[in-house]
Amino acid sequence: MKTFAIIDEEQRNKDLAHLIYYKKDKRFYIELPDDADFWETPLLLASFVKRGKRTIDSYWSKVWVQQRIVPTDRQNLGQILKANGLQEYDEFKLLMLANGRCAQDSLYLERRDTEIISQLYKKRFERRVDMVIPLESNQLLVGFKNGVVKKCDINLLVGDNRLFRQVLICKDYFQKVTVQTGGYGICWGERVMISDSELYENGVDIPLKTDDLICYVRNQLVNSAEAAEILGCTRQYVNELTAKGKLNPLKSDVKTTLYLKSEVVQHLWK
Repeated sequence: MKTFAIIDEEQRNKDLAHLIYYKKDKRFYIELPDDADFWETPLLLASFVKRGKRTIDSYWSKVWVQQRIVPTDRQNLGQILKANGLQEYDEFKLLMLANGRCAQDSLYLERRDTEIISQLYKKRFERRVDMVIPLESNQLLVGFKNGVVKKCDINLLVGDNRLFRQVLICKDYFQKVTVQTGGYGICWGERVMISDSELYENGVDIPLKTDDLICYVRNQLVNSAEAAEILGCTRQYVNELTAKGKLNPLKSDVKTTLYLKSEVVQHLWK
């Protein structure tokens, strides 16, 4: 994870927002300060301030980034990439060529320590999604990093949003729900997603029940072979991660080793 401050040349003493980049999945997120001012916030992001939102999802964060780099349909794109030592189109590397500067405004990026940013948005980060378990009748069991577990009714959350039509009518597709990179919510692909804040604010606090725990075991425990498949590596490498304490097995014996799936997935974000 790499973190940057979004700064205006005319206000160098103030971070207007913070850009977070997850290299493994090539995803961007933008965090706006709690006291973000509508008139000072960069144009595309100001509309979120007006709506009371302070976390920009991966789609709109990526749009902001794309506005600051050479587009994919540029006629001489190949020459531009070659001139800058790039073998392929890489949004993050293109953004870094000029530290996020572009001709549209006086904004630029400045590197910030990840721990400092984590502390700055500690309350938000504690409400990031840690795990998600699909239940029956389009219900989800969602666990958050602060230890809270909520039961969320997707029917109520998405209403008549057409993007979720297949999610609601196809049980197999509904079961494919995953945690977004960084825990920023849950998703079924690139655009079909629900933010962590929506889930937290609308979910119902519940004590875990037996049936929920059974669903948890079925969906959240993986063995060494499954962990290797998720990480795209060998079982030997999974064993090395375990030996180094980077993966913590829930159960290990001569025959098998079981891991929490959410922990294995989160290892991809590091």
